[in-house]
Amino acid sequence: MVLSTLAEYLPKTEGYLPKWLLFISVVSIFNSGQSYFGGLKLTRRVYESKPAEVTGLSARTFGTWTFITSVVRAFGAYYTTVEPVYNLTYATFIVAFVHFASEWLVYGTTKFGKGLLGPLIVSTSSLIWMTQQREFYLK
Repeated sequence: MVLSTLAEYLPKTEGYLPKWLLFISVVSIFNSGQSYFGGLKLTRRVYESKPAEVTGLSARTFGTWTFITSVVRAFGAYYTTVEPVYNLTYATFIVAFVHFASEWLVYGTTKFGKGLLGPLIVSTSSLIWMTQQREFYLK
C-alpha cells in the first residue's frame, strides 16, 4: 500500500532518467538540510583539503545552492519533455561539475576521495545520460 501510494507521485514520463532526476533531487534536499542543520562535518568532508575554509556561512550558502539545484532537478524529473526545463536541468549538472572540478584542480580545497567522488560521479554520469537521451525526451 505504501509503495503503491509512493508510485503515484513518481514521474510518468517513460524511461529511467526522470526517476533518476527525482532521486538526485531528493538526495540533494537532504544534503541541503545537513548544510543548515548538521554542523560543518559533512561539508568539511567534501572540502577536506582545506576544511578550515568551510564556515557556517559557506556551508549554508552551499546548502542554498544545493537546494536550488534540487528544485530545478525535480522540475526536470516531471517535465523532461519540455526543452527549456531539460536545458536548465542539464545546466545544473554542468555547474556542479565545474564547481567541484575547479575546487579540486584549481583551488585545491578538495581532493580526489570519497567527499569528491559522489558529486563527480553524479554530475558526470547525469551529463552523459542527459546528452545521450536528449533526442528521446525532446522528440
